[in-house]
Amino acid sequence: MKKKTVYRCTSCGHEHPKWQGSCSSCREWNTLEEEDVGGANLQKTITTKKNVSVKRLTDAVSQNSDRIPTKYNEFNRVMGGGIVKDSLTIITAVPGAGKSTLLMQISDDVARQGYKVLYASGEESDSQIKRRAERILPNIHDNVWVYSDNSMNNVLGCIEQVDPDLIIIDSIQTFVLDEYPSRPGSPTQTMECANALLKIAKDSNRPRAVFMVGQMTKDNELAGLRALEHLVDTVLVLEGEEGEELKQLFSTKHRFSSTGELGYFLMTETGLSPVDNPSEFFMTQREENDIVSGSALTVIKEGSRAIILEIESLVSQTFMPYPSRIAECLKKDHVNTLISIMEQRAGILLHDKNVVVKTTGGIRLKEQSSNLASIMSIVSSFKNIGIPNDTVFIADIGLTGELKKVPTLDMRIRELERMGFKKVYVANNALKSTAAFKTIKIIPCKTLSQVIHSVFGSATAKKEHQPAPWDNEE
Repeated sequence: MKKKTVYRCTSCGHEHPKWQGSCSSCREWNTLEEEDVGGANLQKTITTKKNVSVKRLTDAVSQNSDRIPTKYNEFNRVMGGGIVKDSLTIITAVPGAGKSTLLMQISDDVARQGYKVLYASGEESDSQIKRRAERILPNIHDNVWVYSDNSMNNVLGCIEQVDPDLIIIDSIQTFVLDEYPSRPGSPTQTMECANALLKIAKDSNRPRAVFMVGQMTKDNELAGLRALEHLVDTVLVLEGEEGEELKQLFSTKHRFSSTGELGYFLMTETGLSPVDNPSEFFMTQREENDIVSGSALTVIKEGSRAIILEIESLVSQTFMPYPSRIAECLKKDHVNTLISIMEQRAGILLHDKNVVVKTTGGIRLKEQSSNLASIMSIVSSFKNIGIPNDTVFIADIGLTGELKKVPTLDMRIRELERMGFKKVYVANNALKSTAAFKTIKIIPCKTLSQVIHSVFGSATAKKEHQPAPWDNEE
């Protein structure tokens, strides 16, 4: 049979009859890989099986997948309570984010619970893996096996020999099956290796949990075909700015739980340490009388929990024709919208002021519930008057300057009450009843102007003028 050669895009999977610089489907450059397929005139006969066992959906047996909980609560939160025993999971991140470190810590914890773990790496040698384990683990458990080779055939042999409960493949793009001539990382090799691991994980007689490390593209997406994401049960992403300690773990796909949960970790010398109380991490700890201008607190909802977050702003005089608007946590258009509301509805003119907005911890503001706090932090910096540390703002703001109610307000206020806050500003009629809250004062307001007047009253800004060198010149 005569062989046929095609060029397949490693980004979208589109086939091309000949090589070209960019993919005609996704427009990505240098992504075409040569691949041998069967002859063009090859015809196969499709065989229909008649004696197939089929049942009604009502007769199917519903089984709850068993989970392996770990000691890392932030990891369990994202995984929906723990590792599902018959699941295939892929985790991706930029190089150096800590995905291999996290999986090594999970491996050790699962091994200490009496389960066998096989850690197979196609990128690192045995000694490299052991050095990392010695750095982040106090001692290595005997239930962890390691294998360093990029042959998936040999890994399948190791699985038969060790009979592990948890299998870790680092990374799936480096492994090959001997039955396919493509190079490591090609769409064919990646998908076939993943399919082989899927059969291992879903074996009804011996279910296993499989974790695959997936490489990330320059666009911060999982490398390879989109079919790889459809194949697995869970897609985890470990995110964090380069050089920053804080890392965020979340799922973009989860067949066994919701995808809204977020787990927070700190990168330390001994591995990833979970942040069990993010509310304390995302706000500055100050004394009761230590009040600074330009700071306001709000409550955001991440998954099933509420997190208290500090928003900081800095307003300064501009000496340029156009003032700058800088925000690490918000889109620039969003900041300009909030400033327009302040100017038109509250009479605070910022046309000659630079405005900088950020959050403690660098978390991005995705909810509209933080809009009131963002504006109040800007007003506080503009007036140079601090907001009391026991005061929080939870509301959206319309273009009319009116406060809008936000979802799950009860849960957010309960978190504030647990943390000992005294006042919270919300939209008018946002709560049906306030009887459930005993130690916190809920202040409903209708407009932004009412909130500003309630917080700052008739106080004026404290002007701190530093004389310029030329002020003393006659």
